[in-house]
Amino acid sequence: MQRILKTSTTLLRAQKNNIAGAVAKYSSIPEPQKSPEVLYTGLFINNEWHKSKSGKTFKTINPATEQEIAEIQTGGKEDIDIAVKAARQAFKKGSPWRRMDASERGRLIYRLADLMERDQLYLASLETLDNGKPFAMSYNVDVPMSIKNLRYFAGWADKNHGQTIPMDGEFLTYTMHEPVGVCGQIIPWNFPILMMAWKLGPALATGNTIILKPAEQTSLTALYIAQLIKEAGFPEGVVNVVPGFGDAGAALANHTDVDKVAFTGSTDVGKLIQTASGKTNLKRVTLELGGKSPNIILADSDLDCAVEQAHFGLFFNMGQCCCAGSRTFVEEKIYDEFVERSAERAKKRVVGDPFDLKTEQGPQVNQEQMEKILCLIKEGKKDGAKLVAGGNRPKDTCGYYVEPTVFADVKDDMTIAREEIFGPVQQLIRFKSLDEVIERANNSDYGLAAGIFTKDLDKANYLANGIRAGTVWVNTYNALASQAPFGGYKMSGHGRENGEYALSNYTEVKSVIIKVLQKNS
Repeated sequence: MQRILKTSTTLLRAQKNNIAGAVAKYSSIPEPQKSPEVLYTGLFINNEWHKSKSGKTFKTINPATEQEIAEIQTGGKEDIDIAVKAARQAFKKGSPWRRMDASERGRLIYRLADLMERDQLYLASLETLDNGKPFAMSYNVDVPMSIKNLRYFAGWADKNHGQTIPMDGEFLTYTMHEPVGVCGQIIPWNFPILMMAWKLGPALATGNTIILKPAEQTSLTALYIAQLIKEAGFPEGVVNVVPGFGDAGAALANHTDVDKVAFTGSTDVGKLIQTASGKTNLKRVTLELGGKSPNIILADSDLDCAVEQAHFGLFFNMGQCCCAGSRTFVEEKIYDEFVERSAERAKKRVVGDPFDLKTEQGPQVNQEQMEKILCLIKEGKKDGAKLVAGGNRPKDTCGYYVEPTVFADVKDDMTIAREEIFGPVQQLIRFKSLDEVIERANNSDYGLAAGIFTKDLDKANYLANGIRAGTVWVNTYNALASQAPFGGYKMSGHGRENGEYALSNYTEVKSVIIKVLQKNS
C-alpha cells in the first residue's frame, strides 16, 4: 500500500511564508536604518585596525543605487603574511587561546552571538546597504540564523572529544581531537554574515585560529563583526579579517604556514584553491561550490505548495543561492498548468528598494553579475526556450536589477540548463517517469541539493535514494539549520558545513597507544 505524505493547509501556509519562516512576519520587523554609519574599513589583525601595506583602497558600492558607500583598505600578500604570523603566534602552545579551557572558548562564542543580537538592527541594515538583499530577509533570516549558528557551535566547544578503543594486545588506546591550526577562510558575497558564522563557529569551537577574507563586494558586515570579536574578549590573533581581492585569497591558499583553507564560492576558484594546496604544503581544504540543483514536481503534489516553493527555491536571495532549484522538472500531466501559475507568480513578485518591507527582491550584487544574468537570458531565448515572464532589466531604474524571469520548454542541453546562472531565472523542464528524471537530474557536473514535491512517501524515498546530492528536500526548499550538514557531491565541492560533521573539517585525530606493563608479583 502506498504511504501518503499529507500537505495540510497549515503546512502550506508555513511553506508560503518560509524565508526561514520569517520574512512575511512584517509586524516583527522594526524600521531599518536606511543610512547606517560605516564604522570600520580597515584590516583587522591582532585585535587592532590597520591600513594596508600598499596604501591602496577600493570602493564598495550600494547595488540598489550604484552609489559609493565607503572606501575599504585593500589587503594584499604582505598583509596576509602579517595576519598569518598573528594567527600562528596565537596558536602556539602556551598562548592564551591554547591554554584556555574548551568551555571558556564556548563562552566567548556565546558572547559574540549575544553582541550580534544586541546589534541586530544595525547589522541587518548594513548588510542590506552593502549587499542589496531585502532588509526583511537580512533582519529576520541572515542575522538570526548566524546568531543561532554561533550558539550551536559554542555548545560543541567542550564536547568534541575522542574515544577509548579496545585495541588488540596489552595496550591502552585512546584518541584526541586537536585543532588543525591556522585556517584561512574565504567567504562569498551572497550571504556575507551567515557564511562568516558558518566558517567561524566550528573553527573557533575546536580551537583553531583564523584569517578570514570577506568578498570584496560585501566586506562591511565582516569588518563590524571583527570589532565585536574584540569586544567579546577573544585573545589577539585568534581572528583576523583581511578584506581584498583575489590576490589576497590566493596568498592564503598558497601560504605554507596556513594549515587549512575553507572556501565558499565558484567552482572555478575552488579548483584554483585545491591546486594551490597541492603545490605548496598539502593544506587541508574544504570547498562549498556551485550548483545546478534539480527540483522535481510530481503530478500528485499539492500544486499550490509546489508552485510557491519552486518559486521560493529559485528566487530566494535574488537567485543568488548556490543551492537554488534552478532546474525545475515538472511531470508532464501538470506541466502546462505549472508553467502558467509560475509565470503569474513571478509577475507578482515585488521588486524594488531593499529597505522597503514590501520588497521581495532587491538588486543583484553588482553590475558584472547583472550583465552575466542578462547575457544568459539572451542565450536561453537564442536556444529556443520559451520566455513566459520577465527577461529584462527594469526600465527607468538605477541599480543592478533583473526582472523575475521564467523560461518554459527548456531542454537539458540548453546553456541555461547547464550553467549556474546565479540570478532570478527559473527554468521549467518537462519529464515523464521517475527513472527518467533521476537520470536527467544526475546529468550535471554539480550535486549540491535537490527538491522533491509529492504526497507519496514511496516515490519521495525512491527519488531521494537515486539523486546524487548533498541535501534533498521533500515538500520544502531551502530549509537550512545549524544542526543539519550542508555540502555537495561532484563539482559542488567536498566537506560539510554545519552539524557535528563540520567539526571534522577543523580537527586532527591523534591516536595515543600506551603499553600496559605487567607488574611482577
